[in-house]
Amino acid sequence: MARQVRAVVVDAGAAERLALRSVELAPAARDEVVVRVTAISLNRGETRRALTMAQPGWRPGWDFAGVVEDEAADGSGPRRGTRVVGLLPSGAWAERVACRTHAVAALPDAVSDAQAATLPVAGLTALHALRQGGLLLGRKVLIDGASGGVGHLACQLALAAGAFVWGHTRSEAHRDLVAEACDGRVVVGPNLEAARPRGPFHLIVDSVGGSALSAALTMLAPNGTCVTLGVSEGNTATFESRNFFSTGGTRLYGLTLFHELMSVERAGVGLALLADLIAAGKLKPRIEIEAPWTEIGTVARRLLDRGFAGKAVLHVA
Repeated sequence: MARQVRAVVVDAGAAERLALRSVELAPAARDEVVVRVTAISLNRGETRRALTMAQPGWRPGWDFAGVVEDEAADGSGPRRGTRVVGLLPSGAWAERVACRTHAVAALPDAVSDAQAATLPVAGLTALHALRQGGLLLGRKVLIDGASGGVGHLACQLALAAGAFVWGHTRSEAHRDLVAEACDGRVVVGPNLEAARPRGPFHLIVDSVGGSALSAALTMLAPNGTCVTLGVSEGNTATFESRNFFSTGGTRLYGLTLFHELMSVERAGVGLALLADLIAAGKLKPRIEIEAPWTEIGTVARRLLDRGFAGKAVLHVA
């Protein structure tokens, strides 16, 4: 039987177009667990859609952490009472959610709900981007947007994999934050060209686009890879094609997370790895804001206005 739960819904008449409303939680499929959500985190993509494009009634939300209330009927997945982190295509910002068991992972006791909630989109994106570089031990890796949610985690993951990691930020105010994640290797400058003297790089992870992508494509070592996954600066990039192909074996890879999760590896596998890294002290999410989910509109607007670095986590009452 369906039940009513509160969820964040796009409402054209609400502050910042987001409001808590009563919605119907449909019965779970055989391979779904029902989770009582305790924490959610915000990502720029879903937030931009909710505040600027989505039709009224749409339910945003990708990342959640919580406790399993109902086990999957097919016997898969975690047992009732297990703390979990999970990922949905939409609708995760709710009191309760139904989620496929392959998209959740059990949490170690040492990992808080807030830490876990930062992992699904930002952590998995960083993980899949770095995997495009193969073995990173002893390799040079460059991460732009290194103070952001994806970039900050990517720096730490690459460092844990044995890479020599440089993080780029445009803001002097973020120098210490990035340096901590990169073992002191930080590049501050108005564009990614500031990192060229540190190269060439085996792997470059670009979440900025525009001039950053243009520069990245000409800073690769032979057989190097540039992974592009965002366009916060711009949708168009121009580059010196000879400098790209003449290096030899260089590659540009476009990454969209939900494609990776369907074609490469299910979300639960990566989430379990990321949670274990937090428990082991090798990964530390940067949580800039913690607030009750009743403040969703205010926090969402601050995120789009780039009012903070790192992640925002909201606790579900």
